Amino acid sequence: MSSRTPVKKVPIHLQVDVFPLFLCKAMFCYDWGNLGKILNNFPESKSDDRCEGDGQEMARSQVEDHNGDGWICGCEQHRSAQSRLLIKGGKIVNDDQSFDADIYIEDGIIKQVGTNLVIPGGARTIEARGKLVMPGGIDTHTHMQLPFMGTYAVDDFYSGTKAALAGGTTMIIDFVLDQKGVSLLEAYDKWRGWADPKVCCDYGLHVGVTWWSDQVAKEMETLCAEKGINSFKMFLAYKDVFMLNDDELYESFKRIKELGALGMVHAENGHLIAEKSKEMLKMGISGPEGHEMCRPEEVEAEATQRAITIANQANCPLYIVHVMSKSSADVVSKARREGKVVFGEPIAASLGTDGTHYWNKCWRHAAGHVMGPPLRPDSSTPGYLMDLLANNDLQVTGTDNCTFSADQKALGKDDFRKIPNGVNGVEDRMSVIWEKGVHSGKMDPCRFVAVTSTNAAKIFNIYPQKGRIAVGSDADIVIWDPKESRTISAKTHHQAVDFNIFEGMVCHGVPVYVITNGHVVLDEGQLKVTQGMGRFIPTPCNAEMVYGRVAKRELARMPQKVERDPYTGPVVKIENQDEVPGVKRDENPIVGDTASFAHSRPPTRGGGRNLQDSSFALSGEQFDDKAPRRAQIRTSNPPGGKSSGLW
Repeated sequence: MSSRTPVKKVPIHLQVDVFPLFLCKAMFCYDWGNLGKILNNFPESKSDDRCEGDGQEMARSQVEDHNGDGWICGCEQHRSAQSRLLIKGGKIVNDDQSFDADIYIEDGIIKQVGTNLVIPGGARTIEARGKLVMPGGIDTHTHMQLPFMGTYAVDDFYSGTKAALAGGTTMIIDFVLDQKGVSLLEAYDKWRGWADPKVCCDYGLHVGVTWWSDQVAKEMETLCAEKGINSFKMFLAYKDVFMLNDDELYESFKRIKELGALGMVHAENGHLIAEKSKEMLKMGISGPEGHEMCRPEEVEAEATQRAITIANQANCPLYIVHVMSKSSADVVSKARREGKVVFGEPIAASLGTDGTHYWNKCWRHAAGHVMGPPLRPDSSTPGYLMDLLANNDLQVTGTDNCTFSADQKALGKDDFRKIPNGVNGVEDRMSVIWEKGVHSGKMDPCRFVAVTSTNAAKIFNIYPQKGRIAVGSDADIVIWDPKESRTISAKTHHQAVDFNIFEGMVCHGVPVYVITNGHVVLDEGQLKVTQGMGRFIPTPCNAEMVYGRVAKRELARMPQKVERDPYTGPVVKIENQDEVPGVKRDENPIVGDTASFAHSRPPTRGGGRNLQDSSFALSGEQFDDKAPRRAQIRTSNPPGGKSSGLW
């Protein structure tokens, strides 16, 4: 529980830090009896939205709380008070170690980590005894307000990031994903324009490459050098919409390698999916089950193998997004054991549920699970993927959060191809992975931190700013109670979508406090977020975790010319280019079978057949075909004795 004790119902800018405001206004007079008088001297919210506590004019920032009527003051006096935070008595968990220590935060940065800290006055204290203090989660794969299949995802950058914070995720990495022919730079500016005014937490961006040209190659360089982008996603699926051909994929991988960026691939065979979809409809299968049946595991595994092969030929590091099947995960795991630089990303959906829902009798329920690649009907898939994730065969987790309402999904009520693809997950990812991973005994809390935060920060080159609790790191922190539990439901989640694929799942392990950039946004179950408070976080190229061994690999695998003396011998002269010299057909004739069987060896002295004589003939004729058959002879006492009778 927090050590703060609100004295009365006052505006949120007074609730956040009563003690430091008392200090600055009472001139260090510790007369608690006058506290009420002091508080009454503070101005209430005015129509001109000013705070006059220090004579400064500052517009208030609207926040959302359970009552919907709070506000946070932005004046220097109050901002200073709000920026100091002490987390006391918790167990800090990083990806490589856990230890008991306190954390002091100021101005959104972790300033001290240790015990018996000496801190300035006016800091709010959060008591974390018995809790785990971990880096905030990083969701590597989201699609907020994505325009897709004729509509827009219902969770925009506001509701989506608000939900992320409610679940313990303090940063998302979204995808710039526009149509073929659209400038990558124009698409980037469009996404920044959507996100910057709305995000409640920090965010980064990947950029989708949906077409290929010299212009695209040039714009990729600009994105890396000037716009803070270090990852590009290509599609082997969605034929005629996003899909690249293999030659274009190879060219994009070569360009990505030159830039020191990371190639990402949606791995499904788009050509096969298009043909299989037509077959399903011809058979009268138009429901959500057809979505899975036209995209079986083999289609995902084949594309995964093909992407790894092409990337390896370009010596380009590769990141396979949303690993959904056991066979695809095995391909990634095998490639890593062979030394290839490839990373695998299972998502909350593939780790927490399965594709049996596609055969549910309720169309809306089945359609609510439609995504690409689809969830797999093999119910052992989530556990299998979690095993690989726990043992580093897979490295990081996202959600592919791309939500559509039931009414939007109904666009495909007569044709599964028209169902907008996408499911939720940004709010529930941390709880689902804790439940299926840590609570089940498959991984320890340090590995949990690695797969939900630290590995993502390292792969996208924002470590240790993100993904670690250490002095100098951003104060993105989740205080986790492993003993608490919650039940996931669309009725209680914070997302805008009206469906939840994890409906009814009981999760042990709950975030009780979430801190982003030093601001407490989840406070003992009360969510208070500020729209537009999040920042865009640039992701520099040449991440150590990605390119640390690429240069040496390239040198070791460089093709080498063999130095030899020039050939001085004769060279055949070709008279006619149309004729290729060689053995003529009539110089090597195939001798046909004769009517009679030809023996290759003479008979024995007694006139019997030579046992070394071959009985093979192309015609199938046997040497004794013309010999008369002997009458059947019944033997009463065959060699070895009778098989009947008493022994």
